[in-house]
Amino acid sequence: MSQFAINLLFVGGSFLLYIGIAVWAKAGSTSDFYVAGGGVHPVTNGMAIGADWMSAASFISMAGLIAAGGYANSTFLMGWTGGYVLLAMLLAPYLRKFGKFTVPEFIGDRYYSANARLVAVICLIVASVTYVIGQMAGAGVAFSRFLEVEATNGLIIAAIVVFIYAVLGGMKGITYTQVAQYCVLIVAYTIPAVFISLQLTGNPIPGLGMFSTHTESGLPLLTKLNQVITDLGFNQYTADVDNKLNMVLFTLSLMIGTAGLPHVIIRFFTVPKVSDARWSGGWALVFIALLYLTAPAVASMARLNLMTTIYPEGTQAQPIEYDQRPGWIATWEETGLITYEDKNNDGRIQLYNDKNADFAATASERGWAGNEMVVNNDILVLANPEIANLPGWVIGLIAAGGLAAALSTAAGLLLAISSAVSHDLIKGRLNPNISDKGELLAARISMAIAIVVATWLGANPPGFAAQVVALAFGIAGASLFPALMMGIFSKRVNNVGAISGMLAGLTFTLVYIFTYKGWLFIPGTNTLADSPENWVLGISPLSIGAIGAIVNFAVAFGVSKVTAEPPVEIQELVESVRYPRGAGTAHDH
Repeated sequence: MSQFAINLLFVGGSFLLYIGIAVWAKAGSTSDFYVAGGGVHPVTNGMAIGADWMSAASFISMAGLIAAGGYANSTFLMGWTGGYVLLAMLLAPYLRKFGKFTVPEFIGDRYYSANARLVAVICLIVASVTYVIGQMAGAGVAFSRFLEVEATNGLIIAAIVVFIYAVLGGMKGITYTQVAQYCVLIVAYTIPAVFISLQLTGNPIPGLGMFSTHTESGLPLLTKLNQVITDLGFNQYTADVDNKLNMVLFTLSLMIGTAGLPHVIIRFFTVPKVSDARWSGGWALVFIALLYLTAPAVASMARLNLMTTIYPEGTQAQPIEYDQRPGWIATWEETGLITYEDKNNDGRIQLYNDKNADFAATASERGWAGNEMVVNNDILVLANPEIANLPGWVIGLIAAGGLAAALSTAAGLLLAISSAVSHDLIKGRLNPNISDKGELLAARISMAIAIVVATWLGANPPGFAAQVVALAFGIAGASLFPALMMGIFSKRVNNVGAISGMLAGLTFTLVYIFTYKGWLFIPGTNTLADSPENWVLGISPLSIGAIGAIVNFAVAFGVSKVTAEPPVEIQELVESVRYPRGAGTAHDH
């Protein structure tokens, strides 16, 4: 059986499973569509949260970024993991006690303002659309390789699949689909990692294999990796970072963004009790840890395998001839995600850091005229089994896993967007008397529109999948997170302060991001080049969300201090929400 047929079998089988679940769990009411009826078991919900959380950025792109940047990009791991703890401990139980369908609904009621709810809808849509761009881009990468089509066509196929099961099933269908997707993606991620760890170190546990001895060289694996890449002009894999401020701000931005993104928060409304929300958070951490503890090992082993593929006789010997390149390189070249240019016309592949001025003389002595192969970071996890010459069924499995990761989070984000439009904008402001059936139709239509927009933007994303997701986290952290925290833990912040803070945080963050990434992420519209020398105080656009959150907090507290206190009943409501007991089901008010 050909590799294409195997891929089709695994991917097609998993899609039939997802769509079958969506049909079985079709939402028949707004309660089913928004919160799956409010009766999901904590273990089930924890697994669904895990799938919702471990997106294309986690499955496909995170390990690729760590592989490319080493320790410097470990901030993705630290920020996302720490942020989830922040969410589970400081926000989820209290929001569950409040018992509303959506994050904007909480903000609207807590700040006793329809305008606050509207601003929260805007913040949610901007953050979620940015996030879903990364998911669709990641899905397009996976589809393009494993269905052997161009990346744009892969993106369109992904959009069609998400449309079918997300629009049909709502939260009820998505919940059980995400349970299946978690099982697929975690098996797909760990099995190749185990095989590769055994190949390179003899240790079947990837996380331990990363710190074990490289079998072929007798050196510690990370020492061997450092040796290989520094011989080719790259920085040490384990090297420290120069800009500590940017690293701290980036980690903080990911943390608060995690706690501010609504597609995970709304999952805590699907369980019967507040205690179930806490248990859901605990189980989700267990399920997430299975992948996050494996990702650094996958990254380091993928980087080493890639370099030794190009330099099979060692870095001091000649690299492989282009005509003798492995089949997986040729296949990925068809997608456009690996490119090759023979700059010195020697018929070989020179892969090295041609931006390293200190290495330039050495490269010149070897007759090299520049780096000749560019490998998209987003492909490393997907290509890892092929690089390691693993069996065809493992390659098919990781294809299904990568798609499961991208589509599960895309579905959750699209649900958050559609809920904000139909429930908070249409029912909450434009047409309060809309029927349950009409609201459900509006939710499905708005989700369909969101899919189209995300697909169009996903065709030209402003960075790798994980980088686009980091931008979304910064936007959510700067706009929604402070409003949620102040809404729970401060009785003094009023509606004027909250609205001013959200608008200030969102505007500040978006202007900074658009300055370097392009206005509305449209390529070529950026005001300044996205490079460290142009960043203010060395702060990357990926890190600016932390500063935006500080602006939000400062404006909200400052404006609240010079305006009237919230009504007594609101202050009593805040006091009651702090004690997460006795909450009923999520409901419409």
